[in-house]
Amino acid sequence: MLAVAAQLASHLCKRRFGQLQKRNFSSFSRKDEISLEEEANRKIGWFLKLLFAGTATAVAYQFFPYLGDNLMQQSVSLLRVKDPLFKRMGASRLARFAIDDERRMKIVEMGGVEELLNMLANAKDDRTKKEALKALAAISSSEQAAGVLYRGGAVSLVRSTALLVEDAEAQKYRSNLLNRFRELKYD
Repeated sequence: MLAVAAQLASHLCKRRFGQLQKRNFSSFSRKDEISLEEEANRKIGWFLKLLFAGTATAVAYQFFPYLGDNLMQQSVSLLRVKDPLFKRMGASRLARFAIDDERRMKIVEMGGVEELLNMLANAKDDRTKKEALKALAAISSSEQAAGVLYRGGAVSLVRSTALLVEDAEAQKYRSNLLNRFRELKYD
């Protein structure tokens, strides 16, 4: 009977009575411990990444407003250069900056309107005129800025601007400017 019990036990347990394994009272194995450590390291890594991203965002919100003013000032300075390529680059930047009334008035305060009007008056090629018209059209969306444009003689200058090549986009900017002045009764 003892022999049958030993065979049954060895068959069911697949181990011998003399080689009993020690049992831990924990249900975790070494693999589980390693995976828990890896998961903890991963979570700490994500926490540190989020902490860094939050800090970088807070620092950016402190410094980027100053960079925006500097870029606007640089764009106005580009309009004073003799090279038409740099003038076009400055006008293009100002057109992109003119997205709200506050920024449009900032461009006016920095002297951008006068420089754009000079650029339009003295431009020898249509691409330079087109960029000047585009920037002036973007700035004229503000009533106060449109008033400054009117006082600067923009209406007569835009009317007298002759485009050598019939560029549909430049004509659109020119007609938008003239319509804006009519709308505000600056005609």
